[in-house]
Amino acid sequence: MTGAAKSAADLAAEQAAHWNGPGGQGWLRAQARLDHSLVEIGRRVLALANAQPAEKVVDVGCGPGGTTAALAASVGPAGHVLGVDISRVLIDAALTRRLANATFIAGDAGTHPFDAASADLIFSRFGVMFFADPVASFANLRRALKPAGRLAFVCWRPPQDNPWSLVPVKAAAPFLPPLPRPGPEDPGQFSFGDRARVERILTGAGFASLAIEPLDVQMWMGKDVADVVANAGRFGPLARAFAEADPESVTKAKAAIAEALAPHVTTEGVSLPGACWLVSATPG
Repeated sequence: MTGAAKSAADLAAEQAAHWNGPGGQGWLRAQARLDHSLVEIGRRVLALANAQPAEKVVDVGCGPGGTTAALAASVGPAGHVLGVDISRVLIDAALTRRLANATFIAGDAGTHPFDAASADLIFSRFGVMFFADPVASFANLRRALKPAGRLAFVCWRPPQDNPWSLVPVKAAAPFLPPLPRPGPEDPGQFSFGDRARVERILTGAGFASLAIEPLDVQMWMGKDVADVVANAGRFGPLARAFAEADPESVTKAKAAIAEALAPHVTTEGVSLPGACWLVSATPG
């Protein structure tokens, strides 16, 4: 018998606990590696957003502020960027950037009381897939946009299209406790993989002029196999499973990951395919 479906409040509480705990701490530990991995994706979604001088921007799921800093440079001293993240841990890291034309808030962008019709651009790099109630959350973001404003974000396509994540997880799985399986509507890294669902959410939230385009990239995973394996249990889907497994099982899982990654070594390091959606829309 399956348990009752979780409420939006329960899902939101889980996300807040994760990102203010192991998720946020893990991101900070992996920040240098993640920044390297996401360079091309960040460049493409920032180009899609096309922030202009003097614009007002909201950066949803800003994390430690890397994208906020890039947006702040684009809007210049006459513009302003508001970085919002549910993780106090990551916001504290973002505040150390001391950006003159940016403000950071620890909170849920899906429910935050933004000033109505105040933003020219709502932007996100992988920060919108974790909303407990995505339609209501995007409706809240739409209300923050000026009538001529725009939405631009990037999200992951399904796991099967993302070997950078699937290959190590599949290799390690036989040796580790089962990974939790989120429901099809639950928040999570790949919850926006279904293009039709993204369209349904944005349309339901009042957005129009949707454009959803695939972006395929090579994801840099680490300088060599040993580097990737060493980091596999520190952040991401395997972190919880590694923490719950006995040492012998972890050793076997790491050996399996190393074997699976061996064919993906390049002169620049370990690299596997990644697949995203680049999404843009305007207020309806």
